Amino acid sequence: MSQALILKAKFSVLVAFAVGCIATVGLSSAEAQAASGSAEGRLLVMNKADRTMSVIEVPAGKTVATVAIEGITGHELTASTDGRFAYVPIFGNAGVGSPGTDGELMRVVDLEKFTTTGTVEFGKGVRPHCVVFEPRRNLLYVTAEIENAVMVVDPATLKVVARVPTGAAESHMLAVTRDGKRGYTANVGPGTVSVLDLENHKLIKVLPVAAKVQRITLSADDKWVFTADQGQPRLAMVDTAVNEVKGWIKLPGIGYGTAVTPDGKYLLVALIQQNKVGVVDLATREVIKEMEAPRAPQEILVRPDGQCAYVSCDASGEVAELELKEFKVARLLKAGKGADGLGWAGIR
Repeated sequence: MSQALILKAKFSVLVAFAVGCIATVGLSSAEAQAASGSAEGRLLVMNKADRTMSVIEVPAGKTVATVAIEGITGHELTASTDGRFAYVPIFGNAGVGSPGTDGELMRVVDLEKFTTTGTVEFGKGVRPHCVVFEPRRNLLYVTAEIENAVMVVDPATLKVVARVPTGAAESHMLAVTRDGKRGYTANVGPGTVSVLDLENHKLIKVLPVAAKVQRITLSADDKWVFTADQGQPRLAMVDTAVNEVKGWIKLPGIGYGTAVTPDGKYLLVALIQQNKVGVVDLATREVIKEMEAPRAPQEILVRPDGQCAYVSCDASGEVAELELKEFKVARLLKAGKGADGLGWAGIR
C-alpha cells in the first residue's frame, strides 16, 4: 500500500473515532446507560408465598436456582452492582399497615453459591421492606415501615450506620436519584411522599398526594417522581425542583408498580385490577398501549439495555417478559408462588 493510502486510512479511523466520541457525549445519561446496558444477566424474583428467590438467567429464561429465604416473609430485593450478592429484607407476615409479626432482619444471598451467607439485624421489629443499592457511596437504603425511617446499611460490615427519618408511617417503597443525594418514599396509608436528604440523613418535606398511594419511580432525568393513587385511576407527577404535585396522568385502571424506560420516553404501569400493563408516553402524558398480563401484576423492572421489561404477577407465580420495541408480551417465565419483588444481577 502506498504512503498516501496509509495516511488516508489512518485519517478515516481518526474521523470515525472522533464522530463516535461526539455521539457518545451527545447522549443523555439515560441513553448512555441504555447503550452500555447488557441483555445478559440474572433476573431475581422474590416469591413471598414460597419464601424463595428464583434466579433466572436472561436471555435464556432458564431458572438456575431457587434459594430458600429464611424468615417470616420477604417481599422485595436488590442486587449489588457487581452481581455477586442479593439483599432480601424480611418484612413480616401481614400486609402494609395491617397487624402481624414484624420482621427485623435482612438476608444476604451469595449469587455464586446460591446460599444465604449473611444477615443484617435491625435490633427489633421494623418491617424492613424496600432495599436500594446506591453504588456511589456503596450503601444500602432500606425502608423501615413502623420506624418511619429509612435505614442506611454498610454492605461491607452488614451494620446499620445511619437512619433517615421519613416523617410518616408506612414508608413502603423508595426511589433514589442517580447522584444518590435524594430519596423519595411512598407512604401508603398517609397517602404522602417524603423527600429525603440522603447525604445529611435529614427529612426535607412530607408532601400530601392522595388518600392512599402505592409504589414510586423517578423519571430518567430525575426531574419527576411518579406514584399511584389507590383511590382513583391516576398517577401523581411530583416536580422534584419544587417538591410539589404538578400534574396527573389518567389511567384506565388503578395503577401499582411503575418503571421508566432508560431513554426517558415511556413509563410502564402495572394495572393490577385489569391484569394489564399500560404504556405512558411521557411527552403527551397519555396511555398509548395496554398489554395483557397474568393475574395481579405487581412490580416492573426494565432490563439495562432497555429492550425488555419484566413484570411479576403475584397470583399466577409468573413473570411476564415484555418486548419494548413493539410493546408486546414476548413470553412468560415461571417463578414461584406470590412472585413480587424483582432485581437484576449483571454478569461479572
